[in-house]
Amino acid sequence: MADGMYRIGIVGAASLKGKELADELQDSLLAASDFLLFDDEEATGQVTAVGDEPNVIRPLEATSFARLDFVFFAGSAEDAQEHWQVARRAGASIVDLTYALETERGVLVRAPLIQELSKAKVPGPNLETVAVVAAHPAAVMLAMAAARVQAAMPVERLAATVVEPASEHGREAMDELHQQTVNLLSFQTLPRDQYDAQVAFNLLPSLGADSKVKLLEAEQRIVRHYGLLGGGSLPGLDIELVQAPVFHGYVASVMLELSEERTVAQVEAALVGESIDVVSDESDPPSNLSAAGQEDIMVRVRGTGETGARSKRFWLWLAADNLKLSALTAISCANELKRLRPQGKVQ
Repeated sequence: MADGMYRIGIVGAASLKGKELADELQDSLLAASDFLLFDDEEATGQVTAVGDEPNVIRPLEATSFARLDFVFFAGSAEDAQEHWQVARRAGASIVDLTYALETERGVLVRAPLIQELSKAKVPGPNLETVAVVAAHPAAVMLAMAAARVQAAMPVERLAATVVEPASEHGREAMDELHQQTVNLLSFQTLPRDQYDAQVAFNLLPSLGADSKVKLLEAEQRIVRHYGLLGGGSLPGLDIELVQAPVFHGYVASVMLELSEERTVAQVEAALVGESIDVVSDESDPPSNLSAAGQEDIMVRVRGTGETGARSKRFWLWLAADNLKLSALTAISCANELKRLRPQGKVQ
């Protein structure tokens, strides 16, 4: 089947991930497909653009998934749990960006580019695969750097402090961070429905007991997805996830420990390749702002000793656009699933 003949549904099309996914699909191998957008009642009827084409967001109904080839779940985990089996029975290939399906039998966590780089032979999707979960963007960011370095030199371990942006938890979290900032500056009471804590002008390793943003769960998911992407072949990872008053983009400070001494130049050379932009000391360092809108993961390498000295330890400073990285990973998962679609399907 030609790529242009696919019918693709996006559930949660009005969400931050859904909008980014729709944009990225227009620059992908699936760009010529027909797109159907779905969301809850509040978003139903909104007119949005998929590329240059206007598209109306539709309600989710029992017949929504008829004749769809691919369904991306990009909204709430609840919608994914409720509707994915209906979409599956309708014959659609499922890609989940909500992580709701990661514990279901027959579901794979994937980031195809990393799994091509890793030394382990991680099985890809087959006819027994019921759905694919697009790996967490922070796990992709860390695994990409680890796999690149490990391909050139032996790596003992990574230890990372990862800074969490509000956009990773949806529009509600972003709105609350914005409102907290406004209210603090005007000496008003802070809204706490999402975080159950003051996030504005603050850095937190944990949130309130009633927080809807589950920081520990996100931290555990990053470590779990990192391990799955490498099939056990990537170096060990220790992380701490920190909630920051940042709307968009991941940054991570990573201590890279090698088995043998190397120079900064050698580590930089190992990192160079597809999807990674190595930033030199002569340029501004990577940041969540400079990474916004960029497809590549940005990384700067710094030694722990004198300039030019050989060492077993190096600091990596990474930055990535979390929404774009999620969308690109999801699309690469769909491209993997294409080979399992029947050819010459009657639409």
